[in-house]
Amino acid sequence: MMIKKLPKSQIEFEINVPWKEWEKYLDQAAKEVSEEIKIPGFRPGNAPRNLVEQKVGKGVLLNNAAEKAVKKSYADFVIGEKLEVIGSPKVEIVEIKEKEDLKYKVMVAVMPEVKVNEKYKKEIKKINEEYVKKDRNVKDDEIDLELEKLANSRVKLVTVMREARKNDSVEIDFDVLVGGVPIENGSSKKHPLIIGRGVFIPGFEDNLIGMKEGEEKTFELNFPENYHKKDLAGKPSTFKVKMILVQERQMPEINDEFAKSLGKFEKLEDLKKNIKEGLEHEREHKFKDEKRNEFVEAIIKNTEVELPEIIIEEETKKMMDEFEYQTQSMGMTLDDYLSKLGKKKEELAKDWKPQAEKRVISALAITEIAKLDEVKVETSEVEAEMNKTLQYYKNVKDMEKNIDMERLYNYTKGVLENEKVFEMLEKI
Repeated sequence: MMIKKLPKSQIEFEINVPWKEWEKYLDQAAKEVSEEIKIPGFRPGNAPRNLVEQKVGKGVLLNNAAEKAVKKSYADFVIGEKLEVIGSPKVEIVEIKEKEDLKYKVMVAVMPEVKVNEKYKKEIKKINEEYVKKDRNVKDDEIDLELEKLANSRVKLVTVMREARKNDSVEIDFDVLVGGVPIENGSSKKHPLIIGRGVFIPGFEDNLIGMKEGEEKTFELNFPENYHKKDLAGKPSTFKVKMILVQERQMPEINDEFAKSLGKFEKLEDLKKNIKEGLEHEREHKFKDEKRNEFVEAIIKNTEVELPEIIIEEETKKMMDEFEYQTQSMGMTLDDYLSKLGKKKEELAKDWKPQAEKRVISALAITEIAKLDEVKVETSEVEAEMNKTLQYYKNVKDMEKNIDMERLYNYTKGVLENEKVFEMLEKI
């Protein structure tokens, strides 16, 4: 049987089902149809085929039988030819007649053929050489900055009855008016603020300096020309502020005692060493991620593949699902987020299509590289990694019994295979 290759990894072929093979489905069709109609003297599903045919017409039974024959013969053909089909086929009936062969055409997408040009290895080698030269040393000022962050996280707030100063932590009531009218979301009560952090528009925090608890003040400022709310950009505004609380931020002195207060350090040098090791690990991890991203770009550039539309659509949907989960974890719905962007799901999907294509190409190419370089993942490795996942879900009520074990196995195997490919590339 001739299989015709079409663009975008689609194929077309014609299947003939002999009358003797598809005739048997007529009885099944008659049984199904008779369950839905009333034929006097017979219980639903038990009427003879000839009576059902008289009631609904021969064409109904032929079409129903043909549908069943197509499903069975199509599945047999795909298995027999070892075709890796993607999605549902488009079926076109060519000939459907009683006592004649059933003929139909099928067009369906298949897993695309992937060709990875060996030139990618030269680019990988060059990327590895560049990353070996990268500076991994952690400077003293970086450690000092981390120490300052730690000290800031342990600041003691002391309420004071004096004028507010830069770096003080304050609470204020405020109202913002433009043209004498309060603006939307322009009022707040007991609003916390550290003077000098530049959270508000330029000039606002400067006006808080010198105010005491209970003091009120009105002042004029212009919104910046590049303000994110276009309807306020550049406009003069009136601010009415009341100082509710002034607190001095007393930062601990960074010394041995400070290091000891963090629990596991005997002296400041021990803390500095720990910070340095942490920064080095973080930097190495960052370099590794950046390098692997460059690997992927090099591989994509050297890969030839014709992607079927359905595989891109599925990847785009997957990206959308991932993004929806992220927005939910931030306490928003996807619709809320899209509303703020002024976009529809279809527009977002269109914007993401190039990225979806890249994701699919990289996944297919890495799988092909694994095959070409005989990268293998042992069953014992997959099972060990799966056990870690299952151990986690044991602590989540009713989750373990809902896990699709075959899907988890394939996913885990894919992750481990990808990791082994990247480890191999890092040695080039």
